[in-house]
Amino acid sequence: MDIRPFGVEMWMNEYETKCDLNLAETCVESITLGELFEMAGVQDSILDQLSGMKMTYGAIEGSDRLRDAIASLYTTQNRENVLTTHGTIGANSLVHQALVARGDHVISVIPTYQQHYSIPESIGADIELLHLRPEQAFLPDLDKLRSMVRPDTKLIAINNPNNPTGALMDKALLEEIVAIARSVDAWLLCDEVYRGTDQDGDGMTAAVADLYEKGISTAGMSKAYSLAGLRVGWIAGPKDMLHDVMIHRDYNTISVGQIDELLAAMALENREKILARAQSITRKNLQIVEDWLENEPLISWVKPKSGTTALLKYNLPMTSRELCVTLLKEEGVMLTPGSAMDMEGWLRLGYTNPTADLVAGLAKFSAFLKRHAI
Repeated sequence: MDIRPFGVEMWMNEYETKCDLNLAETCVESITLGELFEMAGVQDSILDQLSGMKMTYGAIEGSDRLRDAIASLYTTQNRENVLTTHGTIGANSLVHQALVARGDHVISVIPTYQQHYSIPESIGADIELLHLRPEQAFLPDLDKLRSMVRPDTKLIAINNPNNPTGALMDKALLEEIVAIARSVDAWLLCDEVYRGTDQDGDGMTAAVADLYEKGISTAGMSKAYSLAGLRVGWIAGPKDMLHDVMIHRDYNTISVGQIDELLAAMALENREKILARAQSITRKNLQIVEDWLENEPLISWVKPKSGTTALLKYNLPMTSRELCVTLLKEEGVMLTPGSAMDMEGWLRLGYTNPTADLVAGLAKFSAFLKRHAI
């Protein structure tokens, strides 16, 4: 099977360990296990729990404790509607592999995480891209989507909150997309890994799995929950779809690690504390970026409403990769080039790393921009 190189992951692999200040990171600043144990109040008991755990395979579909904790994130899902995976990346991959066949019509928004169009393309699907545009606040053009769907449309893939733009579809907009998908009986896959990081309110927006009988929500512990090292994700949706996914999952997963699932369940059971921390970081740091942008005439954006990343438009006579490589060499600051996301002329900024790193990195970026201005 031929598949396009994964642009963002190749970029991260090449440069992530070679920078002084990483402003390409997409996770809310990671927490330590000690911080997790303190939030969960298990500092004195966790060693006993781990010491008595036999290192055999875990529950095939995911532990009951973890699946119950995941189901509690939704309004209409229960344990039987949840399947654990190796990260959200594993969840997305399994859904596409299970539902999409050669010749199927698939629609994906772009920009988004590249899985959602490159995997169907590699399977041989007829993939169409719905371009999200800054003049529409990077929200889907519903009239365009209506014109794209066909009676044989198999799957529509969206991403909410969106990576890399930080755009956010509210419940009303999602319900309109659901109506479009329902009109042709298409599956609707929503990558919701950034759910919980909205800039307003409780930080949570509606989940597609709760809005549509053929809605699928994928997510994981990496972004809002600051626990990427656990490599735990999940799929939430109809039981018949999960049965089809399991056929593929048996070939590449067996089970998720028992320790990972235990810690993920512990985190989700104490998610109020973790999400409060995440929202404090995302909201404070986004304001820092907004204040910085007011004094940078070469940079513009559509301000994110959620997520951990912002897409920046720059006005310099160089490609996005050339800019990012030069910035890294001259200032030690890492951004992600838009070319890695099929968005040439833009840059992705991850703003939820440590606040001190963000401030220092933006100052160095300012010096770079001043030096290279025409």
